[in-house]
Order: sequence, then C-alpha cells, then structure tokens
Amino acid sequence: MQPRELTPAAPGAPAYRLNSVDHALQLLLLFRSKQSLRVSEVAEQLNVARSTAHRLLGMLVHRQFAVQDPATRAYRPGPRLVEIGLAAVGALNVRSRLRPYLTEIAAATQETVSLLVLEGDTVHFIDGIESQLTVRVSARVGLRRAAHATSAGKAMLAALATGEVLAIYPDERLAAVTERTMTSRARLLAELERVRTDGFAVNFEESEIGLGAVGMAVPDAGGRPVAAFAVAGPMQRMTQDYVRAIARELHGVVAAASADLREARPASGG
Repeated sequence: MQPRELTPAAPGAPAYRLNSVDHALQLLLLFRSKQSLRVSEVAEQLNVARSTAHRLLGMLVHRQFAVQDPATRAYRPGPRLVEIGLAAVGALNVRSRLRPYLTEIAAATQETVSLLVLEGDTVHFIDGIESQLTVRVSARVGLRRAAHATSAGKAMLAALATGEVLAIYPDERLAAVTERTMTSRARLLAELERVRTDGFAVNFEESEIGLGAVGMAVPDAGGRPVAAFAVAGPMQRMTQDYVRAIARELHGVVAAASADLREARPASGG
C-alpha cells in the first residue's frame, strides 16, 4: 500500500510529494506577504483543517522558524527564518566586495574600521582594519558580539521590519554586556527608531567600557541589511561633532558600496 503522505505530483513537480513538507514550505512562504498569521488564516490559505494548521505552526515554533505572540496568539517569523534570509546574501561574497570601501573609510577616519554581518541576535566581525593611532581600538575580526550592544548591530536591526526584530528578540529582557548596555526590548525598539531617523547608530560603551563606535548598514536593492560598517575609537574622541563627521563619511561610502552590491547581484533567469 502506498503511504498516505505520498501523493502523485503535478507535471513539473517531484514524482511524489510529501504533503506535510509541502504544507510547511507553503506556510513559510505565507510570511513573505504577512508579518503575522493566525491558525484560521493558515488553515484557509493551505486548505487544511485547523488542527493541521495548528500542528504545522507548532512545529515551526519548536524549530524557531516561527514565534507566537502570547498576547494576540498570532504567529510571526522566528529567528531561524530571519537568519536564513540574511545568510542568503553570503553568495555575494560580501567581504571581498566591500573590502575597498573598508579601506576608504579607514583612510578617511584614521580609526579602526570593521565590517560586520548580522547572525540572529549577534553580529560577526568578518573584516577589519586597525587604526595606526597610538591610542586606538583593536581590530576584532572573527569575534561575535551581542547585536543590541553594538553600533553595527543596531544599524542592521533598524533596517529590518519591527516584526522581524521581535522575532529575533522574543523576550523583553536583553542581556547586559556592560553597565551601559540597554537591557529592555522596548528601549531597543525606541533606539532603532532613532537610528532610522538619523541614518546611523552609535555605541557608547555598550559593548566595552572606554569604546565608542558609529555604525551604518549597507542595504541591498530591497533595503535589506547585507552588512554594516563600524568606526570605533576611544570614548574621549567621540564628541558629538566627531560622531557626525564620521556619519557623513560613512553615508557617502555606504551609498557607493550599496550600489556596487546591486550591480554585482546576478540577474535572475526567466
């Protein structure tokens, strides 16, 4: 007897289709157009029973591809789904493509400059150029830090939709890295609004005492954060005028880098 889960597929599809897998993948695709979904909506869209929709959503929650809002009971994209979307930009070979812009920023500011990517609730330092000044911040290539405690992390989080940020931070409480780190999600969301308004993010001793940094995200054609540049130096140099001057320098370089990435992206066929 043929297993119930296996049914003949339409022309152009696999010879046999796993219905449960097919439904789960269709469910993930629903998050492209809606930031939140209810069981009834999923059941209707997939043409399945509410009990089946509930089990599918439950499995996505279990694997962190979705999270459920305890107040509204609606489901949102989870951290694993967000990570996969952000990781897809790795095909662009971001590090080598953005290296010339990293060098340009380092030459203009004379400070330590880093290139970072967002990985869930952390940032990964994938490249950097250390300042030659006597008093400087060391390069941190290869290290990972809490995204909400870094300028680059906040810059990239600000480029995401609020629903995606909530999926990355399902809890109100955030980990403290130093005594100056923000430790509430509400405060982080407010900070991200400021970043969106100003166009850049700052880190004043939130990841390390004595360190200040200015960060700016590099968006793709759709506004998604591919990576971010961060310019870091001792706090005594991080005056308001100096921070604004760094931000102006970053703005021009980021615009050029973003355009470069769009040109490098392979055209889709068909």
